[in-house]
Amino acid sequence: MAQWKCSICGYQMEAETPPAECPSCKKTCEFLDNTCYTPDCEGAGKDDRIK
Repeated sequence: MAQWKCSICGYQMEAETPPAECPSCKKTCEFLDNTCYTPDCEGAGKDDRIK
């Protein structure tokens, strides 16, 4: 499952697809895919280097 991060408030969630509205800030925002695709963060499932 993919990890998504709100571009406005930074809220992170796990879902197949990002929602239309952020559950935290209630804004319509761009969700950034911060799923880990490299071995250095595979245990966490998300890449914290993505700001």
